[in-house]
Amino acid sequence: MLNKIRRLFMIKTPLEAYLIIYALALGAVERGSVYLTKFPGFGGKLLFLACTGAVFMAGAKILDCLKHEKRLAEESSKAA
Repeated sequence: MLNKIRRLFMIKTPLEAYLIIYALALGAVERGSVYLTKFPGFGGKLLFLACTGAVFMAGAKILDCLKHEKRLAEESSKAA
């Protein structure tokens, strides 16, 4: 039962990954806009860039992990 619930939170396809990255980007831009209004000037712009830059790094890691898992699955199917 716990295994079925755990599988709901796993990213299996690139489409799911892109949807998650999109949701992360929406949140980052919203948080960045708050930073721009709270800290006007160069500091707010730096914080905005930090928010969006984190999404780029997280998105790259998610997509790399999907490719890695696919490669591992192919190697294990060839070995069997």
